[in-house]
Amino acid sequence: MGRLFGTDGVRGLANGDLTPELAVSVGIAAARVLSQQAATHRPIAVVGRDPRASGEMLEAAVVAGLTSAGADVVRVGVLPTPALAFLTGRLGGDLGVMLSASHNPMPDNGIKIFASGGHKLPDEVELAIEKIVLDEKHEMWDRPTGAAIGRVRDEESGLSAYAEHLLASVPSRLDGLKLVVDCANGAAAAIAPEVYRRAGAEVVVLGAVPDGLNINDGVGSTHIEGVQKAVVEHGAHLGLAHDGDADRCLAVDAAGNVIDGDQILAICAIALNEAGRLAKSTVVATVMSNIGFHHAMRDHGIEVATTAVGDRYVLEKLRQERLVLGGEQSGHVVFLESATTGDGVLTGLHLLARVAETGKPLAELGSVVVRLPQTLVNVAVRDRVAATKSKPVAEAIRRAEVELGDEGRILLRASGTEQLVRVMVEASTQVIAETVANKVAAVVAETK
Repeated sequence: MGRLFGTDGVRGLANGDLTPELAVSVGIAAARVLSQQAATHRPIAVVGRDPRASGEMLEAAVVAGLTSAGADVVRVGVLPTPALAFLTGRLGGDLGVMLSASHNPMPDNGIKIFASGGHKLPDEVELAIEKIVLDEKHEMWDRPTGAAIGRVRDEESGLSAYAEHLLASVPSRLDGLKLVVDCANGAAAAIAPEVYRRAGAEVVVLGAVPDGLNINDGVGSTHIEGVQKAVVEHGAHLGLAHDGDADRCLAVDAAGNVIDGDQILAICAIALNEAGRLAKSTVVATVMSNIGFHHAMRDHGIEVATTAVGDRYVLEKLRQERLVLGGEQSGHVVFLESATTGDGVLTGLHLLARVAETGKPLAELGSVVVRLPQTLVNVAVRDRVAATKSKPVAEAIRRAEVELGDEGRILLRASGTEQLVRVMVEASTQVIAETVANKVAAVVAETK
Protein backbone atom coordinates (compact mmCIF):
# COMPACT_ATOMS: atom_id res chain seq x y z
CA MET A 1 0.00 0.00 0.00
CA GLY A 2 1.31 3.49 -0.88
CA ARG A 3 0.82 6.80 0.84
CA LEU A 4 -2.36 6.97 2.89
CA PHE A 5 -2.78 10.72 3.17
CA GLY A 6 -3.20 12.89 0.10
CA THR A 7 -3.07 16.68 0.03
CA ASP A 8 -6.34 16.85 1.95
CA GLY A 9 -6.67 13.79 4.19
CA VAL A 10 -7.56 10.21 3.31
CA ARG A 11 -9.98 10.03 0.41
CA GLY A 12 -11.47 7.33 -1.81
CA LEU A 13 -14.55 5.33 -2.80
CA ALA A 14 -16.52 4.69 0.39
CA ASN A 15 -16.60 0.99 1.23
CA GLY A 16 -14.24 0.42 -1.69
CA ASP A 17 -10.89 2.13 -1.12
CA LEU A 18 -12.07 3.78 2.07
CA THR A 19 -13.46 0.90 4.14
CA PRO A 20 -14.82 0.89 7.71
CA GLU A 21 -11.81 -1.23 8.67
CA LEU A 22 -9.46 1.48 7.39
CA ALA A 23 -11.50 4.15 9.18
CA VAL A 24 -11.19 2.21 12.45
CA SER A 25 -7.43 1.97 11.94
CA VAL A 26 -7.11 5.68 11.22
CA GLY A 27 -9.12 6.45 14.37
CA ILE A 28 -6.91 4.20 16.49
CA ALA A 29 -3.69 5.61 15.02
CA ALA A 30 -4.83 9.22 15.40
CA ALA A 31 -5.76 8.67 19.04
CA ARG A 32 -2.48 6.88 19.79
CA VAL A 33 -0.36 9.63 18.21
CA LEU A 34 -2.33 12.50 19.69
CA SER A 35 -2.48 10.87 23.13
CA GLN A 36 1.27 11.34 23.34
CA GLN A 37 0.69 15.08 23.05
CA ALA A 38 -2.13 14.97 25.62
CA ALA A 39 -0.07 13.16 28.23
CA THR A 40 -1.77 14.78 31.22
CA HIS A 41 -5.35 13.91 30.25
CA ARG A 42 -7.41 11.54 28.17
CA PRO A 43 -7.42 12.87 24.58
CA ILE A 44 -10.62 14.44 23.28
CA ALA A 45 -11.64 14.02 19.63
CA VAL A 46 -14.32 16.18 17.99
CA VAL A 47 -16.01 14.29 15.11
CA GLY A 48 -18.29 15.69 12.39
CA ARG A 49 -19.41 14.79 8.88
CA ASP A 50 -21.09 16.06 5.75
CA PRO A 51 -24.51 14.58 4.87
CA ARG A 52 -23.43 11.92 2.37
CA ALA A 53 -24.87 8.51 3.27
CA SER A 54 -21.55 6.74 3.77
CA GLY A 55 -20.67 9.27 6.45
CA GLU A 56 -22.94 7.47 8.88
CA MET A 57 -20.99 4.24 8.43
CA LEU A 58 -17.56 5.85 8.49
CA GLU A 59 -18.37 8.04 11.48
CA ALA A 60 -19.32 4.94 13.46
CA ALA A 61 -16.04 3.28 12.44
CA VAL A 62 -13.86 6.28 13.29
CA VAL A 63 -15.58 6.71 16.65
CA ALA A 64 -15.02 3.02 17.41
CA GLY A 65 -11.34 3.37 16.59
CA LEU A 66 -10.90 6.52 18.66
CA THR A 67 -12.66 5.18 21.74
CA SER A 68 -10.94 1.80 21.52
CA ALA A 69 -7.64 3.70 21.79
CA GLY A 70 -8.86 5.55 24.87
CA ALA A 71 -9.99 8.87 23.40
CA ASP A 72 -13.23 10.53 24.44
CA VAL A 73 -15.35 11.56 21.45
CA VAL A 74 -17.63 14.57 21.01
CA ARG A 75 -19.92 14.08 18.01
CA VAL A 76 -21.07 17.37 16.51
CA GLY A 77 -23.17 15.96 13.64
CA VAL A 78 -23.56 17.28 10.10
CA LEU A 79 -21.76 20.57 9.56
CA PRO A 80 -19.14 22.27 7.32
CA THR A 81 -15.49 21.32 7.56
CA PRO A 82 -14.53 24.81 8.82
CA ALA A 83 -17.18 24.43 11.55
CA LEU A 84 -15.51 21.21 12.68
CA ALA A 85 -12.15 23.00 12.76
CA PHE A 86 -13.68 25.86 14.78
CA LEU A 87 -15.35 23.50 17.26
CA THR A 88 -12.17 21.47 17.72
CA GLY A 89 -10.65 24.60 19.17
CA ARG A 90 -13.74 25.80 21.03
CA LEU A 91 -14.41 22.44 22.71
CA GLY A 92 -10.79 21.88 23.70
CA GLY A 93 -10.28 18.95 21.34
CA ASP A 94 -6.85 17.39 21.02
CA LEU A 95 -7.86 16.47 17.49
CA GLY A 96 -10.78 16.86 15.13
CA VAL A 97 -12.01 14.36 12.54
CA MET A 98 -14.19 15.35 9.60
CA LEU A 99 -15.83 12.75 7.34
CA SER A 100 -16.15 14.41 3.96
CA ALA A 101 -14.99 14.20 0.35
CA SER A 102 -15.66 17.89 -0.21
CA HIS A 103 -16.63 18.52 -3.87
CA ASN A 104 -16.25 14.85 -4.92
CA PRO A 105 -19.29 12.82 -6.08
CA MET A 106 -21.51 11.10 -3.49
CA PRO A 107 -19.92 7.61 -3.69
CA ASP A 108 -16.61 9.03 -2.44
CA ASN A 109 -15.78 10.02 1.12
CA GLY A 110 -12.78 11.11 3.10
CA ILE A 111 -11.24 11.49 6.54
CA LYS A 112 -9.74 14.88 7.36
CA ILE A 113 -7.87 15.20 10.64
CA PHE A 114 -7.20 18.45 12.47
CA ALA A 115 -4.77 19.07 15.30
CA SER A 116 -5.66 20.87 18.54
CA GLY A 117 -6.97 24.37 17.91
CA GLY A 118 -8.48 23.23 14.61
CA HIS A 119 -5.24 23.53 12.64
CA LYS A 120 -4.11 21.29 9.80
CA LEU A 121 -1.91 18.43 10.96
CA PRO A 122 1.83 19.07 10.82
CA ASP A 123 3.53 16.76 8.32
CA GLU A 124 5.35 14.83 11.06
CA VAL A 125 2.10 14.03 12.89
CA GLU A 126 0.40 12.94 9.66
CA LEU A 127 3.33 10.68 8.87
CA ALA A 128 3.26 9.20 12.38
CA ILE A 129 -0.44 8.33 12.00
CA GLU A 130 0.18 6.89 8.55
CA LYS A 131 3.07 4.75 9.81
CA ILE A 132 0.87 3.12 12.46
CA VAL A 133 -1.97 2.42 10.01
CA LEU A 134 0.36 0.86 7.44
CA ASP A 135 2.27 -1.22 10.00
CA GLU A 136 1.42 -4.91 9.57
CA LYS A 137 1.71 -5.33 13.35
CA HIS A 138 -0.74 -2.48 13.91
CA GLU A 139 -3.15 -4.66 15.91
CA MET A 140 -0.46 -5.85 18.34
CA TRP A 141 -0.71 -3.16 21.01
CA ASP A 142 -2.04 -2.90 24.55
CA ARG A 143 -5.69 -1.95 24.24
CA PRO A 144 -7.32 -0.03 27.09
CA THR A 145 -10.07 -1.87 28.95
CA GLY A 146 -12.66 -1.05 31.56
CA ALA A 147 -12.82 2.62 32.51
CA ALA A 148 -9.89 3.41 30.19
CA ILE A 149 -12.05 2.93 27.09
CA GLY A 150 -13.14 6.25 25.59
CA ARG A 151 -16.67 7.62 26.04
CA VAL A 152 -18.95 9.28 23.47
CA ARG A 153 -21.25 12.27 23.83
CA ASP A 154 -23.22 14.42 21.38
CA GLU A 155 -22.84 18.20 21.28
CA GLU A 156 -26.00 19.72 19.80
CA SER A 157 -25.09 23.41 20.14
CA GLY A 158 -22.05 23.30 17.88
CA LEU A 159 -23.74 24.61 14.74
CA SER A 160 -25.35 27.56 16.52
CA ALA A 161 -22.01 28.47 18.13
CA TYR A 162 -20.38 28.41 14.71
CA ALA A 163 -23.15 30.62 13.27
CA GLU A 164 -22.57 33.22 16.00
CA HIS A 165 -18.85 33.10 15.28
CA LEU A 166 -19.45 33.77 11.59
CA LEU A 167 -21.85 36.64 12.21
CA ALA A 168 -19.43 38.27 14.64
CA SER A 169 -16.84 38.48 11.86
CA VAL A 170 -19.03 40.30 9.30
CA PRO A 171 -17.61 43.80 8.64
CA SER A 172 -21.02 45.30 7.83
CA ARG A 173 -24.70 44.49 7.44
CA LEU A 174 -25.99 43.07 4.15
CA ASP A 175 -29.35 44.86 4.16
CA GLY A 176 -30.71 45.53 0.68
CA LEU A 177 -28.81 42.73 -1.04
CA LYS A 178 -30.66 39.94 -2.81
CA LEU A 179 -28.64 36.75 -2.96
CA VAL A 180 -28.90 33.31 -4.55
CA VAL A 181 -26.98 30.65 -2.64
CA ASP A 182 -26.40 27.06 -3.77
CA CYS A 183 -25.61 24.75 -0.85
CA ALA A 184 -24.66 21.73 -3.03
CA ASN A 185 -27.13 19.57 -1.04
CA GLY A 186 -24.25 19.40 1.41
CA ALA A 187 -23.15 20.70 4.78
CA ALA A 188 -23.80 24.34 3.85
CA ALA A 189 -27.55 23.63 3.83
CA ALA A 190 -27.58 23.53 7.63
CA ILE A 191 -25.99 26.95 8.08
CA ALA A 192 -25.47 29.18 5.02
CA PRO A 193 -29.04 30.41 4.27
CA GLU A 194 -29.66 31.20 7.95
CA VAL A 195 -26.40 33.13 8.38
CA TYR A 196 -26.83 35.20 5.22
CA ARG A 197 -30.40 36.07 6.23
CA ARG A 198 -29.39 36.99 9.76
CA ALA A 199 -26.71 39.27 8.32
CA GLY A 200 -29.46 41.14 6.44
CA ALA A 201 -29.58 39.66 2.94
CA GLU A 202 -32.69 38.46 1.10
CA VAL A 203 -31.84 34.87 0.19
CA VAL A 204 -33.01 32.55 -2.61
CA VAL A 205 -31.85 29.01 -1.80
CA LEU A 206 -30.79 26.20 -4.12
CA GLY A 207 -29.46 22.73 -3.31
CA ALA A 208 -30.46 22.77 0.35
CA VAL A 209 -32.38 19.49 0.65
CA PRO A 210 -29.67 16.90 1.34
CA ASP A 211 -30.85 13.30 1.47
CA GLY A 212 -27.46 11.62 1.75
CA LEU A 213 -27.40 10.70 -1.93
CA ASN A 214 -27.68 14.01 -3.79
CA ILE A 215 -24.61 15.90 -2.51
CA ASN A 216 -22.82 17.73 -5.38
CA ASP A 217 -25.23 16.09 -7.84
CA GLY A 218 -25.68 18.77 -10.49
CA VAL A 219 -25.46 21.50 -7.84
CA GLY A 220 -22.85 23.50 -5.94
CA SER A 221 -19.54 25.08 -6.94
CA THR A 222 -18.75 22.30 -9.43
CA HIS A 223 -22.06 22.94 -11.25
CA ILE A 224 -22.33 26.70 -10.98
CA GLU A 225 -24.66 26.98 -13.99
CA GLY A 226 -27.65 26.60 -11.65
CA VAL A 227 -26.69 29.75 -9.75
CA GLN A 228 -25.97 31.61 -12.99
CA LYS A 229 -29.48 30.91 -14.22
CA ALA A 230 -31.21 31.62 -10.89
CA VAL A 231 -29.47 34.97 -10.35
CA VAL A 232 -30.79 36.27 -13.66
CA GLU A 233 -34.28 34.77 -13.17
CA HIS A 234 -34.69 36.24 -9.68
CA GLY A 235 -33.05 39.58 -10.44
CA ALA A 236 -30.56 39.02 -7.63
CA HIS A 237 -27.53 41.20 -7.02
CA LEU A 238 -25.25 38.17 -6.99
CA GLY A 239 -25.01 34.46 -6.30
CA LEU A 240 -22.77 32.19 -4.24
CA ALA A 241 -22.00 28.51 -4.75
CA HIS A 242 -20.54 26.28 -2.06
CA ASP A 243 -19.16 22.75 -2.30
CA GLY A 244 -20.22 19.66 -0.33
CA ASP A 245 -18.42 20.54 2.90
CA ALA A 246 -18.69 24.34 2.48
CA ASP A 247 -14.98 25.11 2.66
CA ARG A 248 -15.01 26.90 -0.68
CA CYS A 249 -17.05 29.60 -2.35
CA LEU A 250 -17.42 30.80 -5.93
CA ALA A 251 -19.61 33.72 -6.97
CA VAL A 252 -21.77 34.95 -9.85
CA ASP A 253 -22.49 38.59 -10.70
CA ALA A 254 -25.92 40.01 -11.56
CA ALA A 255 -25.52 39.13 -15.24
CA GLY A 256 -24.67 35.52 -14.44
CA ASN A 257 -20.92 35.77 -15.03
CA VAL A 258 -18.66 33.66 -12.78
CA ILE A 259 -16.42 35.46 -10.29
CA ASP A 260 -13.68 32.94 -9.48
CA GLY A 261 -11.40 32.47 -6.50
CA ASP A 262 -8.72 34.81 -7.88
CA GLN A 263 -11.24 37.64 -8.17
CA ILE A 264 -12.79 36.94 -4.76
CA LEU A 265 -9.34 36.89 -3.16
CA ALA A 266 -8.42 40.16 -4.88
CA ILE A 267 -11.64 41.87 -3.76
CA CYS A 268 -11.11 40.79 -0.16
CA ALA A 269 -7.40 41.69 -0.18
CA ILE A 270 -8.12 45.20 -1.41
CA ALA A 271 -10.86 45.63 1.21
CA LEU A 272 -8.59 44.52 4.06
CA ASN A 273 -5.70 46.63 2.79
CA GLU A 274 -7.86 49.75 2.60
CA ALA A 275 -8.97 49.09 6.18
CA GLY A 276 -5.34 48.72 7.30
CA ARG A 277 -5.92 45.09 8.25
CA LEU A 278 -3.92 43.27 5.55
CA ALA A 279 -0.75 42.32 7.40
CA LYS A 280 2.38 43.52 5.59
CA SER A 281 0.08 44.50 2.68
CA THR A 282 0.62 40.93 1.48
CA VAL A 283 -1.75 38.22 0.28
CA VAL A 284 -0.94 34.53 -0.25
CA ALA A 285 -1.87 32.72 -3.47
CA THR A 286 -0.79 29.51 -5.23
CA VAL A 287 1.19 29.20 -8.44
CA MET A 288 -2.10 28.56 -10.30
CA SER A 289 -3.44 32.08 -9.73
CA ASN A 290 -3.85 33.92 -13.02
CA ILE A 291 -1.23 36.53 -13.83
CA GLY A 292 -4.08 39.02 -14.00
CA PHE A 293 -4.46 38.57 -10.24
CA HIS A 294 -0.79 39.46 -9.73
CA HIS A 295 -1.17 42.55 -11.90
CA ALA A 296 -4.23 43.67 -9.92
CA MET A 297 -2.42 43.27 -6.62
CA ARG A 298 0.62 45.15 -7.94
CA ASP A 299 -1.60 48.02 -9.08
CA HIS A 300 -3.11 48.28 -5.58
CA GLY A 301 0.21 48.18 -3.74
CA ILE A 302 -0.24 44.62 -2.47
CA GLU A 303 2.51 42.02 -2.47
CA VAL A 304 1.76 38.40 -3.40
CA ALA A 305 3.46 35.49 -1.59
CA THR A 306 3.22 32.40 -3.82
CA THR A 307 2.96 28.76 -2.70
CA ALA A 308 2.54 25.32 -4.22
CA VAL A 309 -1.00 24.18 -5.08
CA GLY A 310 -3.03 23.17 -2.03
CA ASP A 311 -4.72 25.07 0.80
CA ARG A 312 -2.36 23.44 3.33
CA TYR A 313 0.54 25.29 1.70
CA VAL A 314 -1.41 28.54 1.78
CA LEU A 315 -2.01 28.01 5.50
CA GLU A 316 1.64 27.20 6.15
CA LYS A 317 2.74 30.43 4.47
CA LEU A 318 0.15 32.48 6.34
CA ARG A 319 1.30 31.14 9.69
CA GLN A 320 5.02 31.30 8.90
CA GLU A 321 4.88 34.89 7.66
CA ARG A 322 2.19 36.05 10.12
CA LEU A 323 -0.15 37.05 7.32
CA VAL A 324 -3.95 37.09 7.43
CA LEU A 325 -5.38 36.35 3.98
CA GLY A 326 -4.70 33.75 1.31
CA GLY A 327 -6.50 31.48 -1.10
CA GLU A 328 -6.80 29.49 -4.29
CA GLN A 329 -8.41 29.91 -7.68
CA SER A 330 -10.83 27.13 -6.73
CA GLY A 331 -12.50 29.32 -4.10
CA HIS A 332 -10.67 28.19 -0.95
CA VAL A 333 -10.04 31.45 0.92
CA VAL A 334 -8.49 31.61 4.38
CA PHE A 335 -9.16 34.54 6.73
CA LEU A 336 -6.65 33.58 9.38
CA GLU A 337 -7.93 36.10 11.93
CA SER A 338 -11.29 34.32 11.96
CA ALA A 339 -10.60 30.75 10.82
CA THR A 340 -7.93 28.07 10.81
CA THR A 341 -8.87 26.71 7.39
CA GLY A 342 -10.70 27.72 4.21
CA ASP A 343 -14.28 28.72 5.01
CA GLY A 344 -16.80 29.18 2.20
CA VAL A 345 -19.56 30.84 4.23
CA LEU A 346 -17.10 33.21 5.91
CA THR A 347 -15.76 34.10 2.46
CA GLY A 348 -19.29 34.70 1.19
CA LEU A 349 -20.04 37.03 4.10
CA HIS A 350 -16.91 39.11 3.50
CA LEU A 351 -17.58 39.31 -0.23
CA LEU A 352 -21.18 40.40 0.36
CA ALA A 353 -20.05 42.94 2.94
CA ARG A 354 -17.68 44.52 0.40
CA VAL A 355 -20.56 44.87 -2.09
CA ALA A 356 -22.74 46.41 0.62
CA GLU A 357 -20.03 48.78 1.90
CA THR A 358 -19.01 50.12 -1.50
CA GLY A 359 -22.42 50.11 -3.15
CA LYS A 360 -20.68 48.75 -6.24
CA PRO A 361 -22.00 45.75 -8.18
CA LEU A 362 -19.95 42.56 -7.94
CA ALA A 363 -19.11 42.77 -11.66
CA GLU A 364 -17.35 46.09 -11.10
CA LEU A 365 -15.47 44.86 -8.05
CA GLY A 366 -14.42 41.68 -9.85
CA SER A 367 -13.21 43.58 -12.92
CA VAL A 368 -10.09 44.57 -10.97
CA VAL A 369 -8.68 41.22 -12.15
CA VAL A 370 -8.27 41.16 -15.93
CA ARG A 371 -7.72 37.48 -16.58
CA LEU A 372 -5.18 36.59 -19.23
CA PRO A 373 -6.13 33.74 -21.58
CA GLN A 374 -4.90 30.43 -20.21
CA THR A 375 -4.16 27.05 -21.80
CA LEU A 376 -3.45 23.78 -20.00
CA VAL A 377 -1.95 20.80 -21.86
CA ASN A 378 -1.55 17.41 -20.15
CA VAL A 379 1.32 15.33 -21.54
CA ALA A 380 1.59 11.60 -20.83
CA VAL A 381 5.17 10.60 -19.96
CA ARG A 382 7.04 7.56 -18.66
CA ASP A 383 8.56 9.39 -15.66
CA ARG A 384 6.85 12.64 -14.69
CA VAL A 385 9.63 13.77 -12.36
CA ALA A 386 12.44 13.08 -14.83
CA ALA A 387 10.51 14.85 -17.59
CA THR A 388 10.25 18.07 -15.62
CA LYS A 389 14.00 18.02 -14.95
CA SER A 390 15.27 17.24 -18.45
CA LYS A 391 17.62 19.76 -20.10
CA PRO A 392 15.64 19.98 -23.39
CA VAL A 393 12.48 20.80 -21.42
CA ALA A 394 14.31 23.42 -19.37
CA GLU A 395 15.57 25.04 -22.57
CA ALA A 396 12.05 24.97 -24.08
CA ILE A 397 10.72 26.72 -21.00
CA ARG A 398 13.47 29.35 -21.20
CA ARG A 399 12.59 30.09 -24.84
CA ALA A 400 8.89 30.28 -23.93
CA GLU A 401 9.59 32.75 -21.13
CA VAL A 402 11.51 34.98 -23.53
CA GLU A 403 8.68 34.81 -26.06
CA LEU A 404 6.02 35.64 -23.45
CA GLY A 405 7.99 38.41 -21.73
CA ASP A 406 6.05 40.38 -19.10
CA GLU A 407 2.74 39.68 -20.85
CA GLY A 408 2.47 36.04 -19.83
CA ARG A 409 4.01 33.11 -18.00
CA ILE A 410 4.54 29.37 -18.23
CA LEU A 411 4.21 26.82 -15.46
CA LEU A 412 5.29 23.17 -15.64
CA ARG A 413 3.96 20.76 -12.99
CA ALA A 414 4.22 17.02 -12.53
CA SER A 415 0.87 15.44 -11.64
CA GLY A 416 0.67 14.22 -8.07
CA THR A 417 -1.16 11.00 -8.98
CA GLU A 418 -0.56 10.17 -12.67
CA GLN A 419 2.36 9.93 -15.09
CA LEU A 420 1.46 13.29 -16.56
CA VAL A 421 3.21 16.64 -16.90
CA ARG A 422 0.91 19.66 -16.99
CA VAL A 423 1.97 22.59 -19.15
CA MET A 424 0.09 25.78 -18.28
CA VAL A 425 0.60 28.97 -20.28
CA GLU A 426 -0.96 32.40 -19.86
CA ALA A 427 -0.52 35.01 -22.59
CA SER A 428 -2.04 38.19 -23.98
CA THR A 429 -4.12 36.17 -26.47
CA GLN A 430 -5.52 32.65 -26.56
CA VAL A 431 -3.66 31.94 -29.80
CA ILE A 432 -0.30 32.82 -28.27
CA ALA A 433 -1.07 30.79 -25.13
CA GLU A 434 -1.99 27.70 -27.16
CA THR A 435 0.98 28.05 -29.52
CA VAL A 436 3.54 28.37 -26.73
CA ALA A 437 1.94 25.57 -24.67
CA ASN A 438 1.93 23.17 -27.61
CA LYS A 439 5.59 23.91 -28.41
CA VAL A 440 6.69 23.08 -24.87
CA ALA A 441 4.32 20.09 -24.65
CA ALA A 442 5.94 18.62 -27.80
CA VAL A 443 9.38 18.78 -26.15
CA VAL A 444 8.01 17.21 -22.96
CA ALA A 445 6.42 14.40 -24.99
CA GLU A 446 9.81 13.55 -26.52
CA THR A 447 11.11 12.61 -23.06
CA LYS A 448 8.94 9.45 -23.20
